[in-house]
Amino acid sequence: MSRQPLRPVDVARRLSQRGAEAARSGRSASNDAWKRETFTLPREEAREKAREAFSRFPKAAYMTEIEWWRELDDGRIEFTIRRLPTAD
Repeated sequence: MSRQPLRPVDVARRLSQRGAEAARSGRSASNDAWKRETFTLPREEAREKAREAFSRFPKAAYMTEIEWWRELDDGRIEFTIRRLPTAD
């Protein structure tokens, strides 16, 4: 059985339909179980926000981590904290 290669429009249409079906059923379109929050703060406030996140959502229970970060030209820090939404 031969299968036609998918064109970008076919992939986009399928993803759009999947998202619409998920919205109708009340579930997330993504299978990703992680909760992510992105912040852009001055350096000291960024450190405090990260400490607060690790304190509120301990790494051992929520697998909390700084997923990504960078320093902007103005000295602020942009970062994403990733964690599981609940601890089992």
